[in-house]
Amino acid sequence: MSKEDFLPLEITHMVRDNCLCMHLQRAARAMARHFDDALRPHGLTSGQFSLLMSLNRPDAPSIGSVARLLAMDRTTLTANIKPLERRGLVHVRPHPSDKRSRCLSLTDEGRRLLREAFPTWQSAHKSAEGLIGTSDAQRLRDNLVKMS
Repeated sequence: MSKEDFLPLEITHMVRDNCLCMHLQRAARAMARHFDDALRPHGLTSGQFSLLMSLNRPDAPSIGSVARLLAMDRTTLTANIKPLERRGLVHVRPHPSDKRSRCLSLTDEGRRLLREAFPTWQSAHKSAEGLIGTSDAQRLRDNLVKMS
C-alpha cells in the first residue's frame, strides 16, 4: 500500500477530535466500566442491573417492550436474559394472550438481588454524576433522551 491509499493524517485527527459518535462510545464504555466495577460484588454487570431494573414492575412485560425500552434487538435481549434465567433471577413464560410471545418477570431472588444492589448503584451513580456535575448531568440526560 502506498501513502496515497490513506486519507491524510489531518483527517484522522479531525475525526478523532470531533466525532460525537466516537466520544459517546468511549464515554459509554467508561461509564459501563464504572458501574460494572461497583456492581461486581453483587455478581452483576451494569447491563444486567439495567435489565433487572426494567423488569421491576407489577405486570410482566413482553420481550419486545423490554427490547424497545433498552434499545436492544430481541435476539440480543434474549441472549442477555439466559444467564439471568439460569441464575434464577428472571422467569420467562408465554404471554397470556399470545403464546408466540414471551413475558419476563423477576423471581423472588431477582427482586432480592435488585434491592441489595440498588444502594451500590446509587453510590456509583452519585460519584459518576459528581464527575460530570449535577446540572451538566441533567442536561446530558435530557439530550440523550432526545436522541433515543
